[in-house]
Formats: sequence, C-alpha cells, structure tokens
Amino acid sequence: MPLNDYTERYLSSSAYLILEDGKVFPGKSIGAYGHTSGEVVFSTSMTGYQEALTDPSFRGQLLTMTYPLQGNYGTHDTFSQSENIQVRGFIVKELTNLPSHWKSSNSLDSYLEKANITGIAEIDTRALTKHLRAHGVLMGTITHDEPPPEAYERLRNEPKYEGASFVKEVSTINRFEWDLPAKQDIEKKHVVVIDLGVKRNILNILKTQNCKITVVPFQTNIDEIFDLSPDGILLSPGPGDPRMLDDLVKTTQKLIGKFPIMGICLGHQIIGRSFGANVYKLKFGHRGANHPVKDNINGAVYITSQNHGYAIDDHLGSDIVVTQTHLNDGTVEGLAHKNEPVFTIQYHSEASPGPNDTEFLFDQFVQSMEQK
Repeated sequence: MPLNDYTERYLSSSAYLILEDGKVFPGKSIGAYGHTSGEVVFSTSMTGYQEALTDPSFRGQLLTMTYPLQGNYGTHDTFSQSENIQVRGFIVKELTNLPSHWKSSNSLDSYLEKANITGIAEIDTRALTKHLRAHGVLMGTITHDEPPPEAYERLRNEPKYEGASFVKEVSTINRFEWDLPAKQDIEKKHVVVIDLGVKRNILNILKTQNCKITVVPFQTNIDEIFDLSPDGILLSPGPGDPRMLDDLVKTTQKLIGKFPIMGICLGHQIIGRSFGANVYKLKFGHRGANHPVKDNINGAVYITSQNHGYAIDDHLGSDIVVTQTHLNDGTVEGLAHKNEPVFTIQYHSEASPGPNDTEFLFDQFVQSMEQK
C-alpha cells in the first residue's frame, strides 16, 4: 500500500495481544485486518524474518521476534522456505515500511497482508519474552476488530496447540522430485525425503551434493519407500508434537538397518522415539540462531539455528549414543547408532536463517550413502 495510507492506518489502528493467562499487550495493527490465535513463541534471530515466517515448523504459532526492528530489508520470493507463510500471526516491536535491499520486492507489512496474516507491532516484546520465559509458552490471540474481553472469551474456547496434528497441514500431498543437479553426467545418490515440513534449503543443499531427491508424504508406507530404491532416507524438520506420529515411528523402525538415515529436528525426535526415547515439552522451546551445542565426541562447540518446542530424553537402547548436547540446558541434540549409518540432530544444519557451522553434516550423510 502507499506509504501515506500505511502511516495513517498504523497510527490509528489499535490492536491487542491477549494471552490465555489474561495478560494483555496493546499495540498497533499490521498485516491483514482481523484476528488470529495460536501458541505464542519467540525467536532470538536478529535477521531472517521471512525465512522464519515461511518455516513449516512454526505452523500453528504466533511468532514473536525479540530483535526490535523488523522489515528493514523487505521481502523477496528467494528468501522463502516454503510456498506460504506458515505462522498464524506475527508480533514485533517496530516494523519499518521503508525497506532497503537490492532484492526487495515488497514491504513486510504488505507481504503479511497479501498472505492474510494478522500481526501486531509497537508492543513491548522484551516484556512479552520475559513473561513467556517465566510462565512457559501460552496460547494467545491477536485482535484488531474486538475489545480484549471479547477476544479473551473467544480464545478460551479455541483448541490448544497440544494435541493438534500440524504435520498433515504442511507435508506434501503428492510425491515429487526436487530440481535435478546441474551436473547430469555423474552418478547421483537417491535421497528419499520424508516430508514432515521440509525447508527448501535442505533440498537445495542436497542438490549441491549432486543428489537425486524424491520428497514423499509423511504417511508413505514402507513398501512405497522400498519401491523408490533410495540410497538414503532423510526425515525432515516439522511442527508439533512427535507423539502424534506413531505410524511414522513404526515405519522408521523398519527402515533402520536397511538404508543410511539422517534426522533433523522433528525427524531427530521420530528416530529418537524409534530407539525408545521419551518425549517432553520444553518450557519455552529453542527458537533462534544462537544456540550453543557441544559435540560429545570431539569436544567442538557449534552455534546452531533451532526451532522446536519438544525434546527427547536419553532413555535409549545400548546401541545408541548421545552425540551432542545443548550447553544451555543439557538437552539431547544429537544421536547416532553404534552399528548402523543412522544419525540425528535436533537443530537446523541447513540454517535459513542462522549460522552454517554444521552444514558439513550433509557431507557426512552423503558419505554414509557412498560407503553403504
């Protein structure tokens, strides 16, 4: 929209974020006019708002960015990690409508409005983050079109985040092949990606490794996977509670020992469950691009990008090793099988946004396929 129209709306349109415990944060409306609800979470990334907005792992959530200024470099299709914005709502301290970047094709506000995503700006995101750290993640609602008491009553009657199956909302419906590698004259390893909410950069990195990539729905059965004759299996990241995916755990148990397997984030949790681990919900999750993880094998420390609200414990079989640990809270960040080419990571080695410290793990995955 024209800048003067945006400024007039921004200065005059009140909005509220209401949490399930009754806490109210007043602000100004951004994005699409209306109201929306979801689990309120926060990300500590300083950049990468478009990548975060389009990350399927944020499905069903209201995303708060702790860095105060958002929208300063606009938006562009090449930054997106999926076809659509995945969050239900967006919460920021300050939103600029004067982006400056040579790739920018739209402002962040217009990007949200076009996708029918409701947001709120000019709230105290520091106070909100401290509240979530103290009380844990909470359901909340952003409203532009109703008073707080009415919005709170509506929120009380809306379904909780827990118990919902968000993977079925983000997984592909039909099997497809990702773009073939540029080099067509070399032998390519065939990777079957089980799509729990895969980000585009995972597929792009595998492409740079000259892999043939077939993406399949999360309900794909074991016979269909075998019929594809893969060289390796990747279980992707995705949203929600891994305890909702019992059928996939059973499929994964049948795949172990048959193919090299890599699990990322939700994929890590599914493989962990297949090894006997229990799942629990974190108080406020790990979301952002600055999480320190220690490699328990070589002692190295990596700064990682993370986006998850659940974790697995270390109640594992004797053939499983906890390879990596989060330095902030000691949670399990990586697993490996002692005898089979199976390993997992709880964080996002593909970044987007975030550091590229652990992108080498894709090399490790490809090497495991070559050695099989």
